[in-house]
Amino acid sequence: MSENPHPMALPAPETPLTRIDQALLLSGVEASRKSPRGRIIRPLHKQGGDLLQRMLNTLQPGSYIRPHRHADHRAESIVVLAGSIRYFAFDDAGEVAETFVLAAGADEVGIDTDGGIWHSFAALEADTVVFEVKPGPYDAATDKEFARWAPEENSPEADAYLARLVVG
Repeated sequence: MSENPHPMALPAPETPLTRIDQALLLSGVEASRKSPRGRIIRPLHKQGGDLLQRMLNTLQPGSYIRPHRHADHRAESIVVLAGSIRYFAFDDAGEVAETFVLAAGADEVGIDTDGGIWHSFAALEADTVVFEVKPGPYDAATDKEFARWAPEENSPEADAYLARLVVG
């Protein structure tokens, strides 16, 4: 079996204790620069069935994360470790309800959100790294509900939609 040349995620560390150091961040940065999606996930949890999902999400400007929401009982927290993002919360009609910038070393570095909130974020700087935490277990079929009012990833409309969001 051949290795996927464009994975969506890097392998999880095999050790029970993982240092989140500059070398680990740099490996994600390098992979995100090569990814056609402009981003890569480095899971820190060992299996999709783990009850706490922890990951580093490394992204480049222009990477489109389709607006989505998690089930009401599935909260999510993110903290920007490097770079900066513009975070968006949407109402049910797809209008931006709140937007703000989160940046490493700034006054606002992260967000904790209850489940059921439509959201997305976009990198404002190259090599942005976000630490994410949410409950598991992970099931791709039920992890998130994508907003029908937002373009699909890789659709012709996605780049223009993202540009409108970021410019505000």
